Amino acid sequence: MTPPIVKRYLLAVDRYKWAIPAGVFVGMAAAGVVVSLPDPAPIYQANALLVSNRPPIAFSTIGTEVRQPIETFTSDSLVPKEMIEAVAKEVGVPPLEVVRNTKVEVDVPKAAKGQAAPAASSAQVDVAYSDSDPKRAIAVAQQFSQRIVEQSRLNNSARLRAVIDSINQRLPKVSGDLRASERVLEEYDRVEGPQLIAAQNGTLIGAITGSESQQRQLQLQLDGTNAQIRSLEQRLGLDPNQAYVSSALSADPLLANLRAQIQQVEAQISLKGKDLRPEHPDMVNLRKQQQTLEEQLQKRAGEVVGGGGVAAPFSSSVRKDSSLDPARQQLANVLVGLKTQQEVLQQQLISTVRSEQTLRQQFSIVPNRQLERTRLEDQVRLKKALHDQMQLKLVDAKAAEAETVSSLSLAKAPSLLPTPPKVGKSIPLTLAIGGLVGLLVGGGLIFLLDTMEGKFYTEEDLREALRQRDVTILGALPLVKVWDIKDSPVLIKSDSPYFEYYERFRSKLRLTEGKALRVILLTSTIADEGKTISAYNLAIASARAGKRTLLIEADLRSSSQANYVNLAADPDSVIEPLRYYGQISECVRLAPDVENLYIVPSVGPQRQAASILESSEMRRLLEDARGRFDLVVLDTPALSQCNDALLLEPYSDGLVLVTRPGVTQESILTEAIDHLTETEDHTLLGAIINGVDVQFSRAVEDAMMAEAQNSAIDRSAKTSTSEKVTTSNRP
Repeated sequence: MTPPIVKRYLLAVDRYKWAIPAGVFVGMAAAGVVVSLPDPAPIYQANALLVSNRPPIAFSTIGTEVRQPIETFTSDSLVPKEMIEAVAKEVGVPPLEVVRNTKVEVDVPKAAKGQAAPAASSAQVDVAYSDSDPKRAIAVAQQFSQRIVEQSRLNNSARLRAVIDSINQRLPKVSGDLRASERVLEEYDRVEGPQLIAAQNGTLIGAITGSESQQRQLQLQLDGTNAQIRSLEQRLGLDPNQAYVSSALSADPLLANLRAQIQQVEAQISLKGKDLRPEHPDMVNLRKQQQTLEEQLQKRAGEVVGGGGVAAPFSSSVRKDSSLDPARQQLANVLVGLKTQQEVLQQQLISTVRSEQTLRQQFSIVPNRQLERTRLEDQVRLKKALHDQMQLKLVDAKAAEAETVSSLSLAKAPSLLPTPPKVGKSIPLTLAIGGLVGLLVGGGLIFLLDTMEGKFYTEEDLREALRQRDVTILGALPLVKVWDIKDSPVLIKSDSPYFEYYERFRSKLRLTEGKALRVILLTSTIADEGKTISAYNLAIASARAGKRTLLIEADLRSSSQANYVNLAADPDSVIEPLRYYGQISECVRLAPDVENLYIVPSVGPQRQAASILESSEMRRLLEDARGRFDLVVLDTPALSQCNDALLLEPYSDGLVLVTRPGVTQESILTEAIDHLTETEDHTLLGAIINGVDVQFSRAVEDAMMAEAQNSAIDRSAKTSTSEKVTTSNRP
């Protein structure tokens, strides 16, 4: 079986068969021109060899590192444009000719399998220049060799200078960063240094221990003072505040005098009260005197105790509290002193505890401060190391400037290679090569023209395109051959060998979508894809299967093709198409040669085809046909011409796309399929491949040819008979 690509190419050769003779002619003509040209002058090639070079004495390390190794050279870097122009000016040769005749190659030997890599020093640079003048060839090669060596030295010097400039650009920033880090460390030592030193030499720990010892001593003193206070309170029956008041009141002489006077007045009141009534003036005076003395006592007590009289006790309490004897008064003073000492010790203990907490807090953050200082020291150390390394590199780079040499040296002076013997031209061989090249060019031109057409020329290409778009292939219909020009490709005869392909298409169409399809619409992307023939043959196949079938010629932009089945279109239908479609009994006509087949001939061509298809008459015709017929086939115009098929598609059960090798264009087919499948408004049942070449046996083809000849003879006899009748009927 012939591969699809070969089959497509053979079809392209059949279409563009002029390309191969034209290519052969052009190739042989070019070969003839080459043969007629005079022999070129002898060409001399001068070669020079450059190898790797190292400085004889090297005191620096950066010079060796910066030097460009020979294996990194390329032809473009070794021979820049400026060098070519300078050499061309020196020897008086155009720059383009110098570029064309100069060949500079870097030869780096490769390691053999299983062996170590060769040394870099084994690489070399080959300089070659070809010219018709041997002296000029040597001169140009010499110029290139010298300039390449000098260019390599300048490159190494430039690389070294770039390193020095880069270090000088970075060094100020590195020095500034180092000084900034040192200042940060110095400031940190100034602020946090004393505490770190105290933590390191034990001073801080000693202060914490001393604070704890002082707290214990203060606590012991406070416990002793509390014990003394409790003992004195038990002896006196007074707390420290009461002891202070009683001691102060008892020590005041005025209070003692007032208290004595009050006692005297009370004694007189008691003495005279035995003889006098309370209303007696003496008794009244004594009570007033007593009241006055008690008020003075209260006032004096307030002055002694303090607080403006607010803290002073009542009169009876004042007399009681101010009655301490000297011994008890001394004990009260001691109690007051112990109370004061207690408060002092408590305050000292609180201060000592706070001081200890502060010391412990300082001691707890000492590790963090030490880590922070270590981090700052590391930063200073790293930046200083970087600074020192850059200083060393700068000194080493400046020392390497005096040692800069070229990476290449001239190992072999330019010399001429032996001139090969001149070989004469072979005219037959040259013409044969030209013809062969022309043949290949013609074949390539055919392939290029076939590619640019953008059509599907083989059944396989169409199948692959439809399969990639997930379009169901409903059938591959053959190209119906006719041997008589008056015969039509419509399968009127039931014994046609092509009939089985349309029967297969009809049966597969019935299984599509899983439901009974009553109205089928056939269309194509462009004209001449055979949709009308496919529609007629599908309708004939359905009618021969016993189905009441109606074919509606819905292509109102073309004339009717009902003559395929020996039907003539109604001439009045072109004038009044709406009345024609409105009278269903008149527009639906029975095909005389095919049983169960009915045709609605087209009223075209019509200018207002779209409005006729959208009319209510056409809608009623389609609705009535769906109910009266088993299958309705709609033959519609191509999608690229108009939208008539899309207007009728809602009244159908689905759309079938007709394609044909050699006619269908890839871009239009892809666009049409995308439009029909991207929305849910259209139902694409599948596609058929029309015009497929089918091979029949020799006997079948002979029978078909004989039948066509017999039909032609019959038609010829009928024509002669009719002419005789016509002649005899003439007056």
